[in-house]
Amino acid sequence: MATAAPASCFFNQRTFKLPSSYGSSLPVRQFASRNAAALKTRSRVSCSSSLSPATPISYEFSDGSSDMELRLQLGGIGISGPRDIYVDANNTSLTIQLKHSGSLMTLMETDSLFDRIKSAETIWLVVLCVYALDNNSLDLPVAQVRALVLDRYLDDDQLVINLKKQNPELKWPDIVESWESLAAGSMQLLRGTSIYIVGDSTEINQKVAKELAVGLGYTPLETKELLETFAKQTIDSWVLAEGYDAIAEAEGVLLESLSSHIRAVVATLGGLQGAARRADKWQHLYAGFTVWLSTTEATDEDSATKEARRHIEDGSLGYTNADVVVKLQGWDASYSKTVAQASLSALKRVVLSDRKLPGKSSSNYT
Repeated sequence: MATAAPASCFFNQRTFKLPSSYGSSLPVRQFASRNAAALKTRSRVSCSSSLSPATPISYEFSDGSSDMELRLQLGGIGISGPRDIYVDANNTSLTIQLKHSGSLMTLMETDSLFDRIKSAETIWLVVLCVYALDNNSLDLPVAQVRALVLDRYLDDDQLVINLKKQNPELKWPDIVESWESLAAGSMQLLRGTSIYIVGDSTEINQKVAKELAVGLGYTPLETKELLETFAKQTIDSWVLAEGYDAIAEAEGVLLESLSSHIRAVVATLGGLQGAARRADKWQHLYAGFTVWLSTTEATDEDSATKEARRHIEDGSLGYTNADVVVKLQGWDASYSKTVAQASLSALKRVVLSDRKLPGKSSSNYT
């Protein structure tokens, strides 16, 4: 998707952690950029979404253009009044807590909302079916608490939170950024634009590309399989017969053919035989979004940041042209969906930086 003279934009580095339901703790460093010349700032953001295991809370979420509503059922918990409820909404985070039996119970906590909200315009209402209270009984920040209402026709108490989006054009599939919401939400953002997975490991490229294709409903394509079918021999035997350059050249021709495809996730060859490793072979990779899956021996975010900066400043690797860089501290195939989710999250931020990006590609190839 990059152009000859793209506007430089860098999204902050973050540690990506899936909700607890995934049971995954694979360290993944994520960089989203538009051909950034250098890394600028970074911030640590952990993504977690949890409901109290002792008191499961069900919720309903609806997106009505600029306003969204989150409705939690509180029946059976036994609250004594609105003083027992604590709601804190800030940019991409939301914390909902309840004082119960002398202790504070967390009903929902996430610092990875699907996108940013207007924190100062958050409104929450306690809907009680038993008794009426007035705003004077609330001991909470005015910016967070705007109204209290009574509805005697409800069977259970409810907590209703009204949120305003920073970007009213973006449709939220759910309140929290998750694999499911990212897959659903990316449909409106990518608009059919293909995704190319690059990096030094063909296996990793293929595993992650397959997960992305399934989640997005895209066609999974592997240049390794296509080339082997065409040549009627394995890549390894082809390398022995003709060398790395011949394979890279052949994959470059194949990528030219694939550049006219839409709604595809293409896993490219890794290693010295891969065309994406070579800066002069990127012409047709610009037809879609590119994700660089980069393994690293860095043990912390600072080291990963310095490593990425060195790669970008050096510019000798073609991979540095990628729209998104995902740093992997080790690899296990069972974490393919974790990496795919990190990639989608970064791609979402790239597209939101310039909503015209997918259109530039689709207008050329549809």
